[in-house]
Amino acid sequence: MMTTLVSPPWRKTSRDALRVAWPLLVAVAVACSSSSAPPPSGTPLVPDTVRFLEQSTFGPTEALVASVQDAGFSSFLAAQFAAPASSLGTYAVILQPSAVVCPPTAPSNCFRDNFSSFQPAVQFFHIALGGQDQLRQRVAFALSQIFVVSDGEVASTYGMADYEQLLLNDAFSNFRQILQDVTLSPAMGRYLNMVNNDKANPTAGTHPNENYARELLQLFSIGLVKLNPDGTVVADGSGQPVPTYDQTVVDGFAAVFTGWTYPTVAGATQKTHNPTNYRGVMEAVQSNHDVTLKTLLDGATLPAGQPAAQDLSGALDLLFNHPNIGPFLGKQLIQFLVTSNPSPAYVSRVSTAFADNGSGVRGDMQAVVKAILLDPEARGSVQSGTGYGKLREPALLAANLGRALEVQSDGVYLRNASSSMEQPVYEAGSVFNFYAPNYPLAGTTLVSPPSTLLDTSSVMVRSNFIYTLLFGTIAPDPTIPGSTGTTVPLTSLQTSAGDAGALADRLNALLMHGTMSAGVRQAVMNAVNAVATSDSLDRVRAAVYVVATSAQYQVEQ
Repeated sequence: MMTTLVSPPWRKTSRDALRVAWPLLVAVAVACSSSSAPPPSGTPLVPDTVRFLEQSTFGPTEALVASVQDAGFSSFLAAQFAAPASSLGTYAVILQPSAVVCPPTAPSNCFRDNFSSFQPAVQFFHIALGGQDQLRQRVAFALSQIFVVSDGEVASTYGMADYEQLLLNDAFSNFRQILQDVTLSPAMGRYLNMVNNDKANPTAGTHPNENYARELLQLFSIGLVKLNPDGTVVADGSGQPVPTYDQTVVDGFAAVFTGWTYPTVAGATQKTHNPTNYRGVMEAVQSNHDVTLKTLLDGATLPAGQPAAQDLSGALDLLFNHPNIGPFLGKQLIQFLVTSNPSPAYVSRVSTAFADNGSGVRGDMQAVVKAILLDPEARGSVQSGTGYGKLREPALLAANLGRALEVQSDGVYLRNASSSMEQPVYEAGSVFNFYAPNYPLAGTTLVSPPSTLLDTSSVMVRSNFIYTLLFGTIAPDPTIPGSTGTTVPLTSLQTSAGDAGALADRLNALLMHGTMSAGVRQAVMNAVNAVATSDSLDRVRAAVYVVATSAQYQVEQ
């Protein structure tokens, strides 16, 4: 299906806007801030405060910037660490048969509302716009893209909501707790085949399923190769990367993860293989657990005869204390929150915080997040290093623009828009997420993970999303009880609409923390001045459209 790029009402000026946006197809504007203009004189928005809120929330608002400037970054972080987790909603427990079936008499939206992640994803965007636990939400969203579970396999609304709520609740806990809770989540158990995983049966010639063991090692904890504390790869005498594990280790971990089944439904009796139930924690069935000696990382072993829970605890402790976890996890979190290409020194400082929070505690997520956001490589009014920054992935693009423009939404349109831009939240196509952390930026030595989602079609869809948000009418969805639709008032920005330069400077401060180039500023002024001064609303729409479709906004620096 061909995507059509809509044209704003100021026809001639729209071509200028497209010229600004089109470099996204060429080089993702790696160093587009080199010719930035300073923020306007007297602006209350300090550039680094705006950048800090882009990294620690789903987007700055003028009111929040002013508040954080008064309180300071550390005070803001402390308050966010203490803020309770928002809820992704409460959904009915529907115990599924082997196949998802909606009765013939069920409403047409039966599958959407009961057997998919649609409802929690809608709530995700609603909270992203107005939730008070912004930092928790951002970190949990990053964790959801590391510890991936998708409704492609877990076809259950309450199951997906419970899993994503687990990550929200654990976001500021200890990483050891996250490993434990993710491992025993029935949703993860279903997604990566740990649930009802049978011990070896020599007579039948069967072996434990290796899926969770492989992904836990490769994606959730230590990665494929050994790392230095700064994230650089450890090489052998021939210059080849040193692997972290081999098939023997995979076999050992696969045996560890045998003998676990779904939570027993109230009033029922536990079976070797309980039926599907995503509410609660997986339960051990000792008779189905492999009790042989298990060889794990670097020759460490678990003795024969241990209970399933003891084997699991010992295996997770071994992973948690592996030196790879700090740099492996830390670098990915930096990429999600701050920049796609952190320096080895930046990764090293975050790894140090993971190893010791200053009080002798390893794996303290609050210490890790604080180290990432307050690092010198994250802070400062200007970050002009080649390769600094990251492309705004669709979900963050939608939420950031929505918050800056004081959008009121039930979340439905933003969820659908993010999906159309190739990032359907909670519906990653595989355990490898929507994009890999090492996705290369063509023509450079840099990586740009979110660029996986960028192509000629999705660039147009991004522009269409921005246009519809600004100029469209987004009505409530009649199939969703309580739906309110999406409105974009723009009343605050209209107070600056009479002066094209002042409006451009205000958007520069709020949306681009002072990095707008002189060329983009002129394009904004041209678009605004093409609209009658009496039409303050369309003047603001014109300005926002040019800014939001520009490469300099789409690449967060």
